Amino acid sequence: MARPIIEIKDLKKIYQMGSTEVKALNGVTFDVMENEYIAIMGPSGSGKSTLMNLIGCLDTPTSGSYILNNQDVSELEDAELAEVRNREIGFVFQTFNLLPRTDCLSNVELPLIYSGIKSAERHKRAAETLTRVGLGDRMDHKPNELSGGQRQRVAIARALVNNPSILLADEPTGNLDTKTGDEIMKLFEELYRAGNTILVVTHEDEIADHARRIIRLRDGIIEVDRKVENPLLENMELNITADPA
Repeated sequence: MARPIIEIKDLKKIYQMGSTEVKALNGVTFDVMENEYIAIMGPSGSGKSTLMNLIGCLDTPTSGSYILNNQDVSELEDAELAEVRNREIGFVFQTFNLLPRTDCLSNVELPLIYSGIKSAERHKRAAETLTRVGLGDRMDHKPNELSGGQRQRVAIARALVNNPSILLADEPTGNLDTKTGDEIMKLFEELYRAGNTILVVTHEDEIADHARRIIRLRDGIIEVDRKVENPLLENMELNITADPA
């Protein structure tokens, strides 16, 4: 039976801008179940980036509660948040955030170093994860030797290597052309079907259409929270072991 990985209740985030209070989030409540695929949407200023930072343990709320895998992370200190981030959350960013002078294998190993995993086990897990995303023959390549799509696959492998509770992607196709972006979304589909819990933050309807649930924010509150009955890739044949550009 599916269980809630994330339980968010009445989450608020207020920023002080001089003498003005800005309510970036104003009482957001929702759960994320195991193996959900959710798109978080909203216009500029809606609060979606603030919500992503809170879900990703990059910031703490002004009030409300955030339970991640049965742990209340609402009031953790920075060092504790960093530990939770590395253990529970795999990040995929629009700009890839890879180390430019380091090969793919070493880039993917990075979270395992922070976790204290020994070298041989790091190599093994990183190699397996790169193979899983279709880059088994690119392990010794550096980012500048790869296409944009391949670099994003390395970033996804790095996000997955610690077996996180959730995969949190921020505009994952924002720096890619349409064809390559479609390939990356096929990869997310395959990861979802393999049992991963995925949250994608996006302003693009075409990307959100791949999810099974859409949460749309406006002015710091949830405007829409709906299931998607017929997702775009439901009947599409997928193969992530290929090596598209």
